[in-house]
Parts: sequence; structure tokens; C-alpha cells
Amino acid sequence: MNLRHGLNRILAVTLAASGTVAAQQSVSSLHGIFAGSTDIGKTQKGSTVYEPASGSYRVTGGGADMWDSADAFHFSWVQLSGDATLTADVHFPSVGVPPLEKAVLIFRQILDPASPYADVAIHRDGHITLQYRVVSGGKTEDVTSAEHGSTRLRIERNGNRFTAFTGSSDGKLTAFSTSTVHLDDPVYVGIGVCSHNAEGLTTVTFSNVSLDQPSRSPVPNKE
Repeated sequence: MNLRHGLNRILAVTLAASGTVAAQQSVSSLHGIFAGSTDIGKTQKGSTVYEPASGSYRVTGGGADMWDSADAFHFSWVQLSGDATLTADVHFPSVGVPPLEKAVLIFRQILDPASPYADVAIHRDGHITLQYRVVSGGKTEDVTSAEHGSTRLRIERNGNRFTAFTGSSDGKLTAFSTSTVHLDDPVYVGIGVCSHNAEGLTTVTFSNVSLDQPSRSPVPNKE
């Protein structure tokens, strides 16, 4: 089931029924297929701009890094239960400085900076990694893809196994690594940006974004 079409109506109902929003959440309207836009950790104020005409997302994020025992970035998310696959094309701006600016497709347990998570991350210098933190406050681990500079990324959840994919020049998506991270339902899934500069911001464009689930539906936020 592709969630891109018709998900806004479902999210409007579930969020209204819950009557709650997460701390730091900035939601004046629904962001495409996502329900919230949140600054995680110590970071300059970020934002997400959804462009309905193109279906793209301009995500502006700060933060020193997504690494070690805590993260700092801007995160656009929806809560889901069950298996899911998130896919997107990712484009950095033509001008930028830190080579380790990150754009991520991520599954995360909670909105706390130390949360367990798994993501596929592309850096401004083109290298791509599967990053993951197994326990809250634990060390971040990563595996680097042999593919460099691909703009098409995917992360797939199958139970507690998370698989990262990159797109090749012929458009085919190929898995390059899998990690096991125990995340209890519901989880947060979405897109994020880290500027790799505690005092700065960077804006990354995510296009052709799709979020697919076999049969389950999004759930209201319980933070």
C-alpha cells in the first residue's frame, strides 16, 4: 500500500483524536506524507517546507552531528507500526562547506536525542552509510556503501532488521547493508538534515518520496 496518496486525511483524523503533540513540534499544517517537523537535540531552529506541486520537501536542519551517543538535526516524521519502506531522491544545495553535512532516511524509537535508530545517510561529499544506535545513549555504528554519490536512497524495516539501499546509474536500487535494532511499535519514520555545524543550517531537497507499508496504518503520536 503506497501511503503518499490519501495519508493526509488519515493523519488529520488520528492526530485530532489524540489531542497531543510532541515537545518542540512545529505543525501548522500537514507536511505531505509526514505529520510533524521537529528539532532534535542542540540545534539552530530548522524547518520543513512541502511543495505540493512537485511533491518535494525542502528540509533545513542544523546540529553538530548525528553520531556517538546523541543526535542533533531537523526531523520530519510520521508514527507507524509494522514493516515499512521509505525511499527518496536527495539533493544538496550547490554551495556548501562542511563535507559531512547529512541527509537521512530514518526509523527512530522516540524524539529524544539519544534514541535508538537506524538510517541511511548521505553526506555532502557523496559517501553513504547505514547508521544505527542499538540502545538509548549507546554508541552509533555505521557501514559505508561502495556506491558513492548516488542520489536515490531507501531504508526498509522488516521486524527489527533494517536494510539500506542505494541507487545505481541504471536506476536500480541495491541493498548494501543490514543491521538489527530493536524498536517497539510505534516508531517514528521520516527524513532529516544535519548541518554538521552547531551554529549553522543547511537545506536539502527530498523528492520522489514514497512511504510504503504492507498492511498497517499510521498511529497517533503518543509522546
